[in-house]
Amino acid sequence: MAVEQNTLIESDIEAYLKQHENKELLRFITCGSVDDGKSTLIGRLLHDSKMIFEDQLAAINKDSKKHGTTGETVDLALLVDGLQSEREQGITIDVAYRFFATDRRKFIIADTPGHEQYTRNMATGASTADLSIILIDARYGVQTQTKRHSYISNLLGINNIVIAVNKMDLVEFSEARFNEIKEEYKAFATELGIENPIFMPVSALTGDNVVSASENMAWFSGPTLMELLDTIPLTDMTDLEHFRLPVQYVNRPHLDFRGFCGTIAAGTIQKGDAITVLPSLKTSTVKKVIQPASSLEEMEVESAFAPMAVTLTMEDEIDISRGDMIVKSSDIPEMADALEVMLVWMDEKAMKPNSDYLIKRATNVITGRFTQIDHKVNINTLEKHDADSLELNEIAQCQLSLNRMISFDPYTSIKGTGSFIVIDKYTNATLAAGMILRKLDGGSSLENQRAYSNFEKELNALVRTQFPEWQCKSIDEL
Repeated sequence: MAVEQNTLIESDIEAYLKQHENKELLRFITCGSVDDGKSTLIGRLLHDSKMIFEDQLAAINKDSKKHGTTGETVDLALLVDGLQSEREQGITIDVAYRFFATDRRKFIIADTPGHEQYTRNMATGASTADLSIILIDARYGVQTQTKRHSYISNLLGINNIVIAVNKMDLVEFSEARFNEIKEEYKAFATELGIENPIFMPVSALTGDNVVSASENMAWFSGPTLMELLDTIPLTDMTDLEHFRLPVQYVNRPHLDFRGFCGTIAAGTIQKGDAITVLPSLKTSTVKKVIQPASSLEEMEVESAFAPMAVTLTMEDEIDISRGDMIVKSSDIPEMADALEVMLVWMDEKAMKPNSDYLIKRATNVITGRFTQIDHKVNINTLEKHDADSLELNEIAQCQLSLNRMISFDPYTSIKGTGSFIVIDKYTNATLAAGMILRKLDGGSSLENQRAYSNFEKELNALVRTQFPEWQCKSIDEL
């Protein structure tokens, strides 16, 4: 398979690219506790499926003599652990991404760190993943980081969870040990709400059940990891029903063109659709839908859909700026300035309620504060506890108050409009990742904004009627 691909790359690169253009893309992460063998598993996956170039393999052979931790054998973990500090310590610190392809699918792998202090890096890798491979060292079973990474994977909406019980060679490929770990994890998964996790015994060091079936574990009748990745059904989570376009940039190259650019977070749009801009509730109709293309004739299209990057022009001259949200007038999402959220705190400086932070949701950046911590989650027991602050890597449900309303969808419905990050106002450091659950009672809402908009329209009409000599179109021009 790989030989045929390499031959095609050498002889006809355009044919190779065309062959891969329409393949399914699976993004997955490897995670779990420290030293569970995540990097080695990815290295073995790429090595045994012939996805490593000869110069890469030669470099790994050379580096294994200096930094390797596997004795005389090649240390395949060095393929993804490229930082000097990672090689010196034999651990993963930052997220490493690798790409490979089979005849059926394309893959993007994110190798995430297992140390607790780098949990924020794991959450970053998981935010775009379709599948999570959670490794468990067969010697030690389910650890705290196993539970934390499982919780974060589930919290971020990853539906496909694969439990790879690694280092089976160190427990003599024991079926009894595998079943013991399987039952231990299933009990935790049931409490967490993870449905149908897939269990697989592997040895990343020796290659058992990674690409080739293991002769040492003939008692396991399931697919190898490579077979599973190539065949597991993928659920497209893209919402094509509710149109959401966070405005990223206003394109004004000359006097006769004003376009509103962004990546569609959800839904579809076409010429002639009635749209509403949030939070202002200004309305118009889509005049043109423009996409990036090699020629002017191809740029203007009839329609576009998520996750395409597009530019929209409008029939009316209305004020639309970066941070606004363009939606269809027939489907306006909720708006609020008080939200109930889940928060994964990622900074060593604790979160204190009622401190001011910058909240970045899509392209919109506003000021907000967490007025209350409803409860903090104990990762080991899943119990909920009261808390006065939130420390590094802790997860909690909080109440978020914003200085003005934003439009949103629950994270479980549309990730692009239901997620946010928390930024330090003074250092611009990213402090936390958040997911919107619902709006809170008592805050401003869409109904308040509509009432204000109607009042504004009535006031403008009054100005034009009572003071025609002012020759202004609205109260904004006074």
